[in-house]
Amino acid sequence: MNTTPGSETRLSRTLTLPSLVLFGLAYLAPLIVLGIFGVIAETTHGTASAAYLVALIAMMFTAHSYGRMAVAHPVAGSAYTYVRRSIEPRTGFLVGWTMLLDYLFLPLVIWLIGGSYLTAQFPGVPIGVWVVLYMLVTTVLNVLGIQVADKANFVLMAFQVLVIVIFVVLCAVAVAGDRGASGLLSVEPFWNSSTQLTAVTAGAAIAAYSFLGFDAITTLTEEAVEPKKNMPRAILLIALIGGAIFVIVSYATQLVHPGGSFPDPDSAASEIALQIGGAFFAAVFLAGLVIAQFASGIAAQASASRLLYAMGRDGTLPKAFFGRLNRKFHTPVLNLLLTGVIGLGGMFMDVATSTSFINFGAFIAFTAVNVSVIFHFFRERRRGVRHSVIAYVVLPVIGAIVSVFLITRLDSNALIVGVSWFCLGVVVLGIITKGFRKAPPTMSDI
Repeated sequence: MNTTPGSETRLSRTLTLPSLVLFGLAYLAPLIVLGIFGVIAETTHGTASAAYLVALIAMMFTAHSYGRMAVAHPVAGSAYTYVRRSIEPRTGFLVGWTMLLDYLFLPLVIWLIGGSYLTAQFPGVPIGVWVVLYMLVTTVLNVLGIQVADKANFVLMAFQVLVIVIFVVLCAVAVAGDRGASGLLSVEPFWNSSTQLTAVTAGAAIAAYSFLGFDAITTLTEEAVEPKKNMPRAILLIALIGGAIFVIVSYATQLVHPGGSFPDPDSAASEIALQIGGAFFAAVFLAGLVIAQFASGIAAQASASRLLYAMGRDGTLPKAFFGRLNRKFHTPVLNLLLTGVIGLGGMFMDVATSTSFINFGAFIAFTAVNVSVIFHFFRERRRGVRHSVIAYVVLPVIGAIVSVFLITRLDSNALIVGVSWFCLGVVVLGIITKGFRKAPPTMSDI
């Protein structure tokens, strides 16, 4: 294996199944369910739990497909690698390029949202200060190595889970105090007299955004212990545990505040936190939201750097920059610094603008992975290897249909930016393949 001074080309396998699940849940940021609760409750006319349940079922199909591909191709790169190996290298490049919308800019959005929370609490401090602090601390932790980031994630996730548990308990106490213990059991958060199926599915499309990132753990495959066994389990557990948290928390919150009318849907959960726990818990709740963004930022930046590393190692991006690992830390330091610099763009953007184009790349990746499983099934069948038709055809077809449906639910700005970025990727692909006459560079053996 060729190496260059100060760099290596092999990642270290140190992540166990619990660590993988923890990283994935940090990426999801479970507290996001409360950050967007008001919007979903308003959309569904007070049945936010139903929306999250539908979204969970939908996401499990795609999680299943990611698991199948992680077994077939236990290397870094996520959907990018799965598509280029199962379908075709040029298609894989375009999927990887489109995913960059999600992976590269998600840390920016996470740090921007965290900065927005802090600026609301401390209006005298410019949001740029908070964004820079988020970026610096997160980048240093990721440069030091996946094990250091893993330990930090454990502490941050522990606090985030603690806030969620306290919130749910306070909701239960408030409901039991008003309506008795029987009030804790109700179908209204799932279906009530105002429920419409179209409203629930519209809410589910919004709720599905909370799951974005469950797939990002596949970019850490080369750092996972026994990846063929642990990666599929981790992916399904992340989607299932995250979805269960979303359903339970939205159920408890919807019991405290039936219906979908709020003075301000964007800050509905903060108002409810103040209602059930007073000023002290409201402050703790705010701290939890800020920390959730920090933990999610660690995982998001780590995954973005690994995707760039995989594409750099292939040569589809300049290898001298993107395909290098630092010899001391065994991490793609240059990629981490690049994602950190991009994250500073959050100082000049607002949340609505920065989030509008991320989902396009994510849902394209979901669709492509489901289709990759189907291609893999028929390719293996030609080689005489038999796989389950249900697991490798039926379930992925359902997952692909759901993902395409989610794409159609994106607003026009997201579609315009997404399609424009895709077209730019076609131009780049044409250049590196000399007019599409040859395939992009193939991943080196590892």
